[in-house]
Amino acid sequence: MDPVIEVVALFLGFVSWIMVGIAIPNRYWKVSSIDGTVITTSTLYENLWMSCATDSLGVHNCREFPSLLALSGYIQASRALMIAAVVSGTFGVVATLIGMQCSKAAGDNYVLKGRIAGTGGAFYLLQGLCTMISVSWYAANITQEFFNPLYPGQKYEIGEGLYIGWASGVLAICGGACLMFSCKLGTKEKTYYQPTRETVYSASASKRDAQSTYGRNAYV
Repeated sequence: MDPVIEVVALFLGFVSWIMVGIAIPNRYWKVSSIDGTVITTSTLYENLWMSCATDSLGVHNCREFPSLLALSGYIQASRALMIAAVVSGTFGVVATLIGMQCSKAAGDNYVLKGRIAGTGGAFYLLQGLCTMISVSWYAANITQEFFNPLYPGQKYEIGEGLYIGWASGVLAICGGACLMFSCKLGTKEKTYYQPTRETVYSASASKRDAQSTYGRNAYV
């Protein structure tokens, strides 16, 4: 594998892993919409863990969701997917560091290093897919409620936390694809022919016979 591709893939995967860690605690996954509102006295915003409100004076009040089972199904699924993304990204970073050619963890066995790096790429792809599914599912519910004229509750818009999640998913998929399609999952080792003692002896004997035969025929 090209060392440059390894470094680029590791950089993309590490940055995406950090961005997942930033997106999960970000409070602005969805923000209350001010569409059609003349006077705004407070702003509501939520994420996967809590609901917050801020008034016109800039005072913030947050309340964690009291019950896990009382939450909507898509919020529970998004939580699980984001946690899975963090775990997959952790394994991806560790596997990529071990599988790099400049690493001494696996010795000089470059075939094994290529397989470990390919495994790291698979973890990056899993991280990106989990992140994209989570944030896209969450955003789909926001837009569905926003464009539903019969929805009686507070309507929200997409917050910055979802954009961070989308960017993280794209970077993770790109890093995983670089490792998966560029690593050497298996190579054939070169075998060198080493003549044995019997082979050398038979070759020298054949050469002497040929020389002696040539000598007798020459005088005939």
